[in-house]
Amino acid sequence: MVIVETSTGKKYQVTISLVDDIDYKTLKKERYFFDWKEEQGFEVYKLRVIGSSEILGLMSLERIPSEWRIHIRLLTVSFENQGKKKIYDNIAGNLIAHAAKIAVADYAELACVSLRPKTEISKHYIDKYKMILTGMTLSIEVPEILNLINLYDHD
Repeated sequence: MVIVETSTGKKYQVTISLVDDIDYKTLKKERYFFDWKEEQGFEVYKLRVIGSSEILGLMSLERIPSEWRIHIRLLTVSFENQGKKKIYDNIAGNLIAHAAKIAVADYAELACVSLRPKTEISKHYIDKYKMILTGMTLSIEVPEILNLINLYDHD
């Protein structure tokens, strides 16, 4: 998985791993938009450039086995990586692809990933990640979920 430096086009390999307890002390709302300590009861993942300790993106997941679904409770990129002047691109896409990989590993061809976006960003998720509106949430299923994984993960 890679992110792209927007000013140069240079690609950096990233790693996605579970947030450590010690990380919660550095996850300030000013930079990451949410109080991530409230998510400690869920699976919370961080995205970093390999070789760096700086967290560029975060995602909280909830597994819903009765619906063969991984629900993204929260997803954010760091403040400096949002909008038209962001430093790196593909942070959110890599995190969503990571959730998709977990869903496929757990639920195979029945896999589904869902999230409940703020209204103003719904169209972005539909256009960029091929999600569909399913009630109050957006979701992606097989085969689109596999296309998303292949787009972002080349492992």
